[in-house]
Amino acid sequence: MLELANELLERFRSRTPFVTATVTRVDGSAPRQPGASLVVDADGTVLGNVSGGCVDSAVYQACQDMLLGDHDPKTLRFGYTDDDAIGVGLTCGGTIELFLRHHDPSIESALEAAYVDAAQDEPVAVATVVCGPDTHLGRVIVVRPVRDREGTLGDERLDEIAAAHATGVLHAGTSRTVDIGVADGYCQESMTLLVECTTPAPRMLIFGAIDHAAALARLGTFLDYRVTVCDARATFATPDRFPYADEVVVDWPHRYLRAQRLDGNTVICVLTHDPKVDVPLLTAALRLPVGYVGAMGSRRTHEQRRARLREAGLTDQELDRLHSPIGLDIGARTPQETALSIAAEIVAHRHGGTGVPLRTGVPIHRRAVRSPSTVPPAWTADHLGHSAGITRPRSSSHN
Repeated sequence: MLELANELLERFRSRTPFVTATVTRVDGSAPRQPGASLVVDADGTVLGNVSGGCVDSAVYQACQDMLLGDHDPKTLRFGYTDDDAIGVGLTCGGTIELFLRHHDPSIESALEAAYVDAAQDEPVAVATVVCGPDTHLGRVIVVRPVRDREGTLGDERLDEIAAAHATGVLHAGTSRTVDIGVADGYCQESMTLLVECTTPAPRMLIFGAIDHAAALARLGTFLDYRVTVCDARATFATPDRFPYADEVVVDWPHRYLRAQRLDGNTVICVLTHDPKVDVPLLTAALRLPVGYVGAMGSRRTHEQRRARLREAGLTDQELDRLHSPIGLDIGARTPQETALSIAAEIVAHRHGGTGVPLRTGVPIHRRAVRSPSTVPPAWTADHLGHSAGITRPRSSSHN
């Protein structure tokens, strides 16, 4: 539900009742993951989806029935077998379980506060009992990194263990279910919590105020990165040239980079083509615990760049982290096509994709090879640089 925080806040403010159908479990191939939600409010308005279309109509009807009838939480399961091939099911062959819950905004202050945090890109986790005793179904507890928890599952000790699990999921950064068994001594019946979490948007730092950077900034925003474009040339690094960037900075790239707090989800794209900029910038970037570092240039430029970086003291292991020439081979020619090539490589690297056509038989849905739980802690330089930053709030039309 947190992915729909802005829209759901409107329901809270207008005190409009609504029903959420949230994915709690996925088996096999399925288009949405735990935490994805479809929402139906009292006037029939629909938000989100849970299947990419194949069972959304049936889920919508179930939500409508809950709005008009019994408000008790329930679980729905959709799959696809030879027996029900013409019935309602997932054509992709997987199965999903959904938890349906009726919401009354006038009595759910903890959930409203969680939506406020999520809408402001603040880290927050919401743990909901989706399986267990009827007396506990639908109860919610909200946790944050530095504030007291809100809500209750009905028992102080149960709240403590649920908050601990939710905090762990929040640190991992991926919504999932957590089972609490009777052996733990915290409940008389086993129960399952769906822990939904939101963390600050990952950063994409683009160095070089060129046309390719403008195209890549647009794609970075589309992929939900917080995009910064940085260049030392004030004439070129202007907000008007990069309307899709969240921030346009005029500063020497290596100095700006050293001043930033970065983590393993950060993407760095160097599009400058200038050794006096590239070498100090990449020397710093390749020694940071970031997720991806790429640099534009021909193969000849790449070899010359590697030689200069090796002279600057980088090891072979550090140099092997560099994605250069940047991007995947899709035959790109224009700045827009090149940006697509770069974005495709970033996504493939993040999730362990091969970059080969799906028709070759590679799995369509795969587990990421690098999860946020294994990301190094955020990094801050010892010596902060001084940058002239021009902040651009992201327009809703660009989200």
